[in-house]
Amino acid sequence: MTEERVAEAAGGTILFDATRTSQVDSLWFSPAHWSERDALRSQAGGRGGVSVIETPAGEAVLRHYRRGGMVARIFGDRYLFTGRGRTRSVREFRLLAELERRGLPVSPPLATRYVRYWLRYSADLITLRIPEAATLAERLNDGAFNVALAGKVGELIARFHREGAWHADLNAHNILVNPQGLYLIDFDRGRLRRPSLHWRLANLARLKRSLIKIGARDAGGDTFDAELWPALIEHYERSLKG
Repeated sequence: MTEERVAEAAGGTILFDATRTSQVDSLWFSPAHWSERDALRSQAGGRGGVSVIETPAGEAVLRHYRRGGMVARIFGDRYLFTGRGRTRSVREFRLLAELERRGLPVSPPLATRYVRYWLRYSADLITLRIPEAATLAERLNDGAFNVALAGKVGELIARFHREGAWHADLNAHNILVNPQGLYLIDFDRGRLRRPSLHWRLANLARLKRSLIKIGARDAGGDTFDAELWPALIEHYERSLKG
């Protein structure tokens, strides 16, 4: 279970899990810091800058929160500050901690930081990396998205939905597969909600659009609509009932 600690530093306010590390400072949130120590494993851009780093607590993923679309041109990586508990990074850190406490397969939260700029803030999050994992999108591109895997994806989503866990961006890039099982990652803007058929169906529809967008139908002809998606839904509905 996560033991949340707060540390105030010149570089911002830090929350971290004291069961996994005894101390975190602002340097942890700098890719350059890890690069200087030959502990930066990879780095990628995108909507949020993502770095894989080797920390004293193990291999982890450092993500910087960034806006997307036209809003990014105006505000960049800054968000309106309305209190610590309402920052995106702290909310995701605490949500992941709660989901992990409930036994759901997520990336365990390690640390988060936000930096105030008067009325606005920027933020970062560090989660432990899921070992030997590939995204569902990568498995599809490799031709490994079959009926068995589709069923497991349905069961995974049902587990989260039973707990009222709503994922704001459920897509094939946020589902990880490794030899131990399946995981759901990137819970930015996610939250726990009251059970509702409406948001559950919307979640599933978003995933379906994602799979189609990256070529699920093209890869298997009629297989996706006739076999893969029905298998996913069948296992989802069965697991949702418990």
